[in-house]
Amino acid sequence: MNILIYGIGAMGSIYASQLSKQGNKIFVIDKWEEHINKINKNGLKVEGASGNSIYKNLIASTKVPKNINFDIILISTKASGVKKAASEVKSIVKDNTIVISIQNGIGSSDEIVNHIPKKHLLVGVADGFGASIIKPGHIHHNAMKLIRFGELDGGITKRLNIIKDLWLKSGFNVAVYENINQLIWEKFICNVTFSAPCTVYNCSVGELIKNKSYWKVANGCTLEAYEISKLKGITLSFDKPLKYVKDFGEKMPNAKPSMLLDHLSKRKSEIDFINGRVELMGEELGVKTPYNFILSSIVRNNELKF
Repeated sequence: MNILIYGIGAMGSIYASQLSKQGNKIFVIDKWEEHINKINKNGLKVEGASGNSIYKNLIASTKVPKNINFDIILISTKASGVKKAASEVKSIVKDNTIVISIQNGIGSSDEIVNHIPKKHLLVGVADGFGASIIKPGHIHHNAMKLIRFGELDGGITKRLNIIKDLWLKSGFNVAVYENINQLIWEKFICNVTFSAPCTVYNCSVGELIKNKSYWKVANGCTLEAYEISKLKGITLSFDKPLKYVKDFGEKMPNAKPSMLLDHLSKRKSEIDFINGRVELMGEELGVKTPYNFILSSIVRNNELKF
């Protein structure tokens, strides 16, 4: 298969390296020229949960190739980069092309369907999956639990099972779901709990849970997101959100959310698609969200200094 991966950051690098093992022709796109140049010169070095290897079979560029018929286009940018990615790849989406979006937060798929017809789009949710950039061309893979895929409008389709088989053969743990929207919201509530709080307090997930005052603030974020999910009629697998997010966090106490990693590297984060999205939805629904509002304001203010 010809596969284009737009966004070759930490997570995109893991997708690219694993999918390349099965003889797929992998094209990777990113605007970070130094990273792309290192990949073209030395290959992509990946170490950690998926093994230690250097992948020299990736075709890396800062521009989208226009003359290739891609079977799959994977958008793995941060949520804030989805709009630009979708606008750049829309011209190469053919009738048979499957477009997959894997991002944190809520709202990125809406950005994509503004440029690419929904009939092409599948959504992925990464669960217990982490990676970080050591330096250009060098990635550390922290953990790999499960990748979940689904159709935006629900149901199990033939193409969904094709994607499942492809990713299974490439070494991922994969499952397909009838209702991917439920999983997106369940992960979203966890992201809201840990992303901005860990970033503001500069701590790991485990440190956040152990500190009573930090955890009280994080739980405030949780409950605001949970209330909005109920008002929107979202079906969830739990009715005790504070227990759910604590159980989730205690499985990865040493983890640092990507938002915190962004700030440590002086990069802007996905705040508008996580805690900031709770703030926005609260305004739309007439629900007060003081915890998410305050933390989002602090995160945005810190980002002005970058």
